[in-house]
Amino acid sequence: MDELIKSNPFRLGFGLMRLPKLSDGSIDIPQVCEMADRFLAAGGTYFDTAYVYDKGASEAAFRAAVADRYPRQAYTIATKLHAGASGVGGEQDAKQEFFTSLERTGAGYIDYYLLHAIQRSNVALYDQYGLWDFVKEQKAKGLIRHWGFSFHADPELLRELLDKHPDAEFVQLQINYADWENPGVASRVNWEICRERGKPVVIMEPVKGGVLANPIREVKDIFEKEDSSRSCASWALRYAASLDNILAVLSGMSDLSQMEDNLRSIRDLPMSARELEVIRLAQAALNADRSIPCTACHYCTDGCPMNIPIPEIFNVINRRKGSPEFRTLREYGIVTQDKGKASDCIACGQCEGICPQHLPIISLLEDCRAQLEK
Repeated sequence: MDELIKSNPFRLGFGLMRLPKLSDGSIDIPQVCEMADRFLAAGGTYFDTAYVYDKGASEAAFRAAVADRYPRQAYTIATKLHAGASGVGGEQDAKQEFFTSLERTGAGYIDYYLLHAIQRSNVALYDQYGLWDFVKEQKAKGLIRHWGFSFHADPELLRELLDKHPDAEFVQLQINYADWENPGVASRVNWEICRERGKPVVIMEPVKGGVLANPIREVKDIFEKEDSSRSCASWALRYAASLDNILAVLSGMSDLSQMEDNLRSIRDLPMSARELEVIRLAQAALNADRSIPCTACHYCTDGCPMNIPIPEIFNVINRRKGSPEFRTLREYGIVTQDKGKASDCIACGQCEGICPQHLPIISLLEDCRAQLEK
């Protein structure tokens, strides 16, 4: 598997989950084109999307910005099959995702294909629909170069899957300094399992969905005191990219400034012993905080019967610290306008079953109701 890691020496991957948007909500294709141009010119090649990202618009944006503008050998593309995606009604629908992604991306073949967001609540579907064998069949046909899976669960399940599917070529894991010892995410333990098994790791959420780009004041002070020239996002990205056994570190970049910051950061590896000590100070400060560790992936909202904007409500609570009361309540009113409020939760549990962070969303919403609805 060393050859797989050597295939992407630049390490940074362009995540296409949070692309820039125009005022009408559509993706800003010209800006994505410019971001892709800078990424490729800097030496990057790894683009990451998924069938479910932006209801297919992410894959289409990749085609417009990259596949239609560059020769096939200039880039690699990763995309994913989600067995529980909205609208998937069974095995044939699930398998059709692959062919739809192939058409949307215009890539001709997929370099890195993943079974998407596997956790205990959905793993049975991947077995029931025969998707493990399906991706191997597509590889045998030359439509997939390498296959793996993205994972949001406990170390026991990861070991079980790697025992059952030893030919999986890589695993995508959530790894960042905030979740390194978080028992709900198990970044360190899951990474160690993959390293022991010789499975290269693709890192997702190195900046924890943007949370670590704008962390709590205590963490900001630690980083600024050490090196005020670096962004908080740079500290997070470089920490993840300094690990070994890494195929790519994905960053969901939303504008040109984020691209430029990431390109600067990825060139300065690995972290020094002193910088790792600064990270440990930041981890200690985070552990002392009680913010909700939501990454705003929005998996929870897709099937919410009450249309509650759960990540946005959690973001209001997380930013409440040190903010005037009127501003907090105003922000809550904005994010819940024409949508459900925390008090509208009917405790159906749909959100908790799909949350990659395994958050107790029902009780957290009750806490939010108590603080924000007065």
